[in-house]
This record gives sequence, C-alpha cells and structure tokens, in this order.
Amino acid sequence: MTRDDVLIHIKTLHGHQRRDQLVALRSLFTWAKRQGLIFRNPTSRIKVGQNEYAVLQPLLPEQVERSVTAAMTPAARLVLALAAVHAARVALPHLAPPDRVPPAHDGWGESNRRFYDMPVTETLPPVGIDLYDVARLQFTEVEEPPLSAQNRAARDRMWDKAVQANPALFDGPVVACAELERVGPGILRLSWARVTYRHYALRRVPGATALPSLFVNVVQPTDDGRVLAARMSPSTAAPGRWQLPGGSVEPPQDGEVLDEPGLAGQAARELVEELGIGAAPETLRLWAVTRGENRSVGLTYLAPALPEASVRTAFAAAAAAERAQGREPELDDIALVRSLDELVGLTGPHADYLGPVIRRYSVGR
Repeated sequence: MTRDDVLIHIKTLHGHQRRDQLVALRSLFTWAKRQGLIFRNPTSRIKVGQNEYAVLQPLLPEQVERSVTAAMTPAARLVLALAAVHAARVALPHLAPPDRVPPAHDGWGESNRRFYDMPVTETLPPVGIDLYDVARLQFTEVEEPPLSAQNRAARDRMWDKAVQANPALFDGPVVACAELERVGPGILRLSWARVTYRHYALRRVPGATALPSLFVNVVQPTDDGRVLAARMSPSTAAPGRWQLPGGSVEPPQDGEVLDEPGLAGQAARELVEELGIGAAPETLRLWAVTRGENRSVGLTYLAPALPEASVRTAFAAAAAAERAQGREPELDDIALVRSLDELVGLTGPHADYLGPVIRRYSVGR
C-alpha cells in the first residue's frame, strides 16, 4: 500500500469517519514499521486535521462501570479503550494519583519463561493492550484443556526444536491464565491452570491454541518520581527488550493456594533476583492488571520508592554476583524514566505493557 492509496481512500470519507480511520491506519502502520514489517509508513505527512467538538460532559462512575461491563468482545473493548484514551488527553490534570486509584495488573520474567513471549515495540497510543483497575482478585483453578494426539505431538516437536536452539530452556511448572473476567465493580476473577513451559510451544503449532501466560512484574520508582525499566541481555530469548522486572507465576505447592499474598511474594522474589532489591512482600501493592500480546495477563505491583543510588548499587551488585558464578545476568542495563517521551528514547523493542504502565504512573503522580 502506498501513500496515494491511503489518500484515495480517505477522500471518500468525511468528518469523524475520516479522522478515526486515518488515526487507526497511522497507528497500525507505525507499529508495522517498528516491527520491520514495512519499510515506509504510507500515512506519514498526511494530516489528521482538527474537529470541532461539543462541550464534553463527564461520565458518572456508575456509567463508566456499566460501559466496561458491557464491553465483552475484543472490538468493543478496543472502541472503549480508544474512547478512554481520547478522554484522558482532555482530563489529564484531573486524574487521581496512584494511591487513590484501585490496583490493576501486568508482566513476565526469566529468559526461559519468556521464550514464547514475542517482543512488541510500544507505540502511542497503544493498540491491543487492556489495562484494568482492580480492588480484588478471585482465583479459581481449572484443568488444562485436553489436546488431540496430533497437537500434542506437534507441540513436543516444537519444544524439542526450541531446546536444541537454546539448551538453557527447561520444562518447569508454570501457571497459565484460562480466563479473566469482571464479576463486579473492581473485582476480577482469574481462572488458572497448571501447565509447563512446553505448553507455550502450542503457539507455534498451526491451528492449536495455547492458554495465555500469567506473570508478575514490579514498578520500582525512585524517590524523585522516575520508574525503572530494565533491558534483557543478549543471551535471553528477547535480547535488548526493555520491560519491568518480573517473571512467570509458579503454581503453589501441594496444600497451598494461589492467592494475592503468594503472588506478592513471587513479585518480591523477582525483584531481588533480577535487581538485587530486597522488598518485603507486604510492602508491594497490586497496582494494575494488563492483558496484551497472546492475551497474556500481567499482575503489576508497586514497590516503595528508593533513592537512585540505592537502585543502581543493588543492580550492579546483583549483576556482579551472577558473573562471579559464571552466569550471564538476565538484565544487562537499567534506565530511569519519568515520562513516555523519555521511554521512547530507549533504543530497542519495548514490552507491550511498558508504555501504558509508565504513562499511568507518570500521570497519576
């Protein structure tokens, strides 16, 4: 598709219809160019133009809740998200700070755990990322869906190829998300299943369906209002990708249950293993829930703010300890960002949830 093709198409449109379709095309082609799928963005230098708007009237909380509950299909959720992004641009100064906003979710962790979590570069506004506010989570364990013999054999072949390419991969236990649904105001029910990493090889089997992954990650702020972003090292499955520290959710041991305190403990463990930052699980607050690529669900926790010097010293010590044992650290660099503009300046791919999380934190402060 060329620029002339786009111009010919939008000449048939007028008003909001023209503007909405052009905005959607620009977002799509910007993403495609960043992914290396196209060489030139055919919508570049095509002006969207300005529209005259009537006086905007704020929605009541119960009206917002009814809209969110009614948005059951992906298309409806996308429309609702785009409307919210547009409204936020007008109301940014009035958004509540993080301590007044109910929690929500996000994330993934180790290189093995990220093998099938393909990198996505964040563009603005983000497309296909759900960001939920949640006051409470409900957990329900379900069985892994049965596989046909054909899909099971194809899965095993794909896993074996992956291990040959990267012998560090291991088929350990992990939690997958079977379903995420809103059951009431601020309440999400998360149905989960016990699988192993081999399960995600189904993503590379034509016609097969893998359950979405479930991960925890952590927003680690500094006391001057910046947020830590970490870069994956060259030896990982997503080299050079910027993301939050975190990892896959592991299933509970026999006799235990999957609950919020246990998940906070897993988030705290990822923080100390990857960054050398020790934080008690009870000091981490569930702050957001995200759903992005492959429908993967992330639970994002907010950690207490630390001085920049403490953050950098802890990371340097953790990396040195890994190298002293002959291992390459999973993360090879960190950056502290205050805004989306600073985040865009980080060279390399970004995890799909990173932009929305940074925006929410920077706006809410």
